[in-house]
Amino acid sequence: MVKVAGMRSGRHLSVAIPASVVSDTPHLREKTSKIGSIGRAAAIFGVDEIIIYSDSPHAGQRSEMDLISLLLAYMETPQYLRKRLFKLEPRLQYAGILPPLRTPHHPLNRKVSDLKVGEYREGIVLSRANGGFFVDIGVEKPLLTRSALATSGPRVTVKIIKAGKHAEAELADRDEVSLYWGYSVSAENRSFGSVLKKRGFGLVIATSRYGSPLAEIAEQLAQKWKRADTVLVAFGAPSQGLAEIVSHERLSLSDVADFVVNTIPLQGTETVRTEEALLASLAAISCALEMLS
Repeated sequence: MVKVAGMRSGRHLSVAIPASVVSDTPHLREKTSKIGSIGRAAAIFGVDEIIIYSDSPHAGQRSEMDLISLLLAYMETPQYLRKRLFKLEPRLQYAGILPPLRTPHHPLNRKVSDLKVGEYREGIVLSRANGGFFVDIGVEKPLLTRSALATSGPRVTVKIIKAGKHAEAELADRDEVSLYWGYSVSAENRSFGSVLKKRGFGLVIATSRYGSPLAEIAEQLAQKWKRADTVLVAFGAPSQGLAEIVSHERLSLSDVADFVVNTIPLQGTETVRTEEALLASLAAISCALEMLS
């Protein structure tokens, strides 16, 4: 089993995917399946953020971005909160085929009696109470949370501070959770180059069939990885690779990325789909980091 601790280790790991990632898939069911593969790969390797960028700014990709964002966010949300946070709508009609993440913030335990002091859960605020508020964390009854909160309704992270029949919790910051706690989704209605300029990542890795084989640059990449607080691994589209995408901005990958890497140097197919490249690339980088740690 690939260990992902070396990939995260306190740093913020993002991946960037194009809005047209589902453009070669006409039916919503297949689009949903493809997006499910992306979310699953991100969770396996502890990705903190999935960024969706516009690879055809003049084509108007808002609907694609919204669909990808919706399905990825639905996937990341614990099952017991989905009915409260998402309305029934046509774009979610095939959500049942999305693979479960099985991450630590998607617990299977549904009993108050099984909660443990120090355990973290995701929840949604339901109502105020004397000295706090009640929050749904996916067990038989809402838990009293003795913390101040301005309004009811938002999704929150809580920590169990009292177990047993009258269990209680307190608000927690996601940053204090040592376990992998899911990803966020950012839809950037701007070009890839503009996203990089806006965000300013400590390390940018562009994946491309025209890049250097990972084996040749693994040591240099690992050294910079250790020093970076924020890392972005970027991917191209089904119809055009990342090199072609940035060329429309009159840029080259070497202008915007610290490393241009070919993570599948011996590919046997003419093209590699984005969801395939995501899984293969994160696995290759993870293995390289582990070997050099």
